[in-house]
Amino acid sequence: MKKHLPPYVYPKGKRGYLYFTRGGQTTRMQAQPGTPEFAAEYALLLRGRAPVPPGKTYRALIASYRKDHRFSRLTPRTKADYDKVLTFIADRLGDHDPTKTRHWTIVEWQRENAGAIRFANYLVQILSILFKHAKRLGWREDNPAEGVEMLKSAAPRREAWPADKVEAYRAKATGPALLIFELCLGTGQRIGDVLRMRWNDIDGGRIHVKQGKTGNEAWGPITSHLRAALDATPKRGLTLVTNPDGRPMAYKTAQGHVMRARKLAGCEGHDIHALRHTTAQYLAGLGFTDEEIMSVTGHTNTVTLRRYTASARQNARSAAVTARVNRTGPERDS
Repeated sequence: MKKHLPPYVYPKGKRGYLYFTRGGQTTRMQAQPGTPEFAAEYALLLRGRAPVPPGKTYRALIASYRKDHRFSRLTPRTKADYDKVLTFIADRLGDHDPTKTRHWTIVEWQRENAGAIRFANYLVQILSILFKHAKRLGWREDNPAEGVEMLKSAAPRREAWPADKVEAYRAKATGPALLIFELCLGTGQRIGDVLRMRWNDIDGGRIHVKQGKTGNEAWGPITSHLRAALDATPKRGLTLVTNPDGRPMAYKTAQGHVMRARKLAGCEGHDIHALRHTTAQYLAGLGFTDEEIMSVTGHTNTVTLRRYTASARQNARSAAVTARVNRTGPERDS
């Protein structure tokens, strides 16, 4: 049979499967000799590119993952975020073989998208999830996305609102701008979750929230400032924050109200999401544990939380030392 086959192609085994052997590497061929598919496969192998095994493409891997229970149980918001990146991968790598992807290749893909650092890092995270799924399918035994270092942004990290900026905002904000601010600051929640809060979520001195990003449940305290803002808000609809006609307020509209108040108060450098960090710092300064703070803010791990609570705890300890020294006086030499 060999005399009818092109160079480097040999039959092996009882079933006579054909293998392309060259340069110490052997690849089993899929197509039958004499067909256009065989000619195309042979041409690829001559150029050093192995054809993609039937069904083993990024597009097929993504389709399989979307049917998996791990994807279906994601919250709608997280699922939408994943979908954007999955579509990006399918558009660019759809017909490529995920079993051939190597660690260094993912590093290169990350660098190619470094102009948008958050997306570049998110791309690595989603690829890691896909490769974990590939391992479950038996497509590969490793995860080449593991160990890829996340790119660091040159932008400054969000800082908590200082007390003077909080008071400056309160002095200028009215209506929805003040209510949204007090809800975010009092409960430690993201603005998207605040806009979904309803009047029947209030239970005494607390307000319940199920976070859209994580699905976690939390109970935020109703502070005196938040209580005053709620008392001044007419109940026009089911949600706490509404348009004049009682319909829930859209995210973009809410951002507009808050931005105008920030400009009036000279707080453009402090965004609404940083209020979440402000709440965590404030509670840490009062001596609450990470677990207690997480029950309010809904943070999912202490590593993230401690980025914002460490300085508050350090300041509280320093203040305690200072107060004690001032009470007892400095030690004197005998």
